[in-house]
Amino acid sequence: MPELYDTPASPATFRRRVLSWYRGSGRDLPWRHTRDPYRVLVSEVMLQQTQVARVLPAYRRFLDRFPTLRALSRAPLGDVLREWSGLGYNRRARDLHRIARRHSSVPRTAAELDDLPGIGAYTASAVACFAFDQPTAFADTNIRRVLGRALLGRTATDREAIALDARFGSRRKGARWHHALMDIGATICLAKRPRCDACPLRSHCDYDGDERLSRRKQSPFALSDRRVRGAILRHLVRSPRGVTVDALRTGISDPRVERLVGTLAREGLVEVSSGTVRLPTR
Repeated sequence: MPELYDTPASPATFRRRVLSWYRGSGRDLPWRHTRDPYRVLVSEVMLQQTQVARVLPAYRRFLDRFPTLRALSRAPLGDVLREWSGLGYNRRARDLHRIARRHSSVPRTAAELDDLPGIGAYTASAVACFAFDQPTAFADTNIRRVLGRALLGRTATDREAIALDARFGSRRKGARWHHALMDIGATICLAKRPRCDACPLRSHCDYDGDERLSRRKQSPFALSDRRVRGAILRHLVRSPRGVTVDALRTGISDPRVERLVGTLAREGLVEVSSGTVRLPTR
């Protein structure tokens, strides 16, 4: 990839602009005020595919209920799912619960974190960086967009963004560097209408407004299995004693209910006994 090594700004200059902007304009988010590995892990899992505005109240509420990994491990999964309600992608809550049941502490390295249930390469590297100050290159959607547009003229692929992050990123201030890139992507270098006039990288940016990477279209949420799965779990959150499959089918009015109850049971997200569906009690 020769284009990665023929960029308009030196790494030092590029890095200074990013970090300088962050000092005055970075977002004040609660998980940025802690190095507690458990709290960092909870924030990163919650932020997977969920906007910051929705995570903020859920993060505080979840930690009030489960302040430590041990507290989470001692709670029934049903209680964890109830606190998670509203965030979606409930397998994340199940995986956090499994981590708590299997580990007495959060691992320190990206490789060890990557072995945890539901923790991929990005989340593993983010937790290693933000909690343990490990120097590691990684990229989320915002980082791919900021680094890619500025240095390649388009949103970068995961592989390209990680290579750029490794070259341009700060090893001594890794947490601030990555937080800064995320904030630039979330507030300035927007996907559809970037605010280029406010960008600290505008004088070093190759982006001309033309995104050449094709975007994969997701199926409409209203038609997706995920919507029905979420509806099933919301019904169960409101019904501690459980409900029958027939009642779920009537309440949700979707022919996929019975099939998806079976899927949720196999994933450990619900229990089914004598025709009654409920959140897990263990």
